[in-house]
Amino acid sequence: QVQLVESGGGLVQAGGSLRLSCAASGRTISSYTMGWFRQAPGKEREFVAAISWSGGSTTYADFVKGRFTISRDNAKNTVYLQMNSLKPEDTALYYCAAGSRGSWIGGRTRREYDYWGQGTQVTVSS
Repeated sequence: QVQLVESGGGLVQAGGSLRLSCAASGRTISSYTMGWFRQAPGKEREFVAAISWSGGSTTYADFVKGRFTISRDNAKNTVYLQMNSLKPEDTALYYCAAGSRGSWIGGRTRREYDYWGQGTQVTVSS
């Protein structure tokens, strides 16, 4: 079992930045695809970004390209999401996810992930 705990959310003004962290425990995630998803009130959970086990491949949703960066530190068993130029529409609960598939297929779909965190709230004021 893998436990994921997100942190780093909060309230920020439009144009500001936040760095989310996802700390894993219970098992090393060095061979896992890791992803970030988000869910706004009344909306479906949607893909934000994903990173392969080595960090050599990343994918992003179109609405965050150029603003968000996903990274990982396997030695710390932690994944990060650097969010810059935040917009009010980025307001959501952000979830970290881990997938043990063992091969990289892009990380865009929820079915690729086996473990989920509880989420961290990001609120962007206008």
